[in-house]
Amino acid sequence: MSTTFDEIIERSLEIRKKYHELELHHHGSKWSVEEDALAYLTDAGLIGRNVMSQQERWPKLDSESELKHKLGENIWWLIVIAERSGIDIKKAMNSFLEKTETLLE
Repeated sequence: MSTTFDEIIERSLEIRKKYHELELHHHGSKWSVEEDALAYLTDAGLIGRNVMSQQERWPKLDSESELKHKLGENIWWLIVIAERSGIDIKKAMNSFLEKTETLLE
């Protein structure tokens, strides 16, 4: 199945809306952007652990499937944080690629 980046962004933001509903139900308020960023950083750290395990440098079971999940989740978090911060993630990504490509020419 081929999915466009636009579709990934749309689906990601819909999922975040559903999580906001759960947060309101359980805690009476939505997570702040700062809380989203902290959750992202936690998941980014878990990528490191799962990579270490995949490379047999850290003992952990099922690291391959968890690594795949956390890689997807981290991309999801970045999309969510960008949207909540008023940043167009597609433009930010394109700008990064263009700048980096120019530096490496």
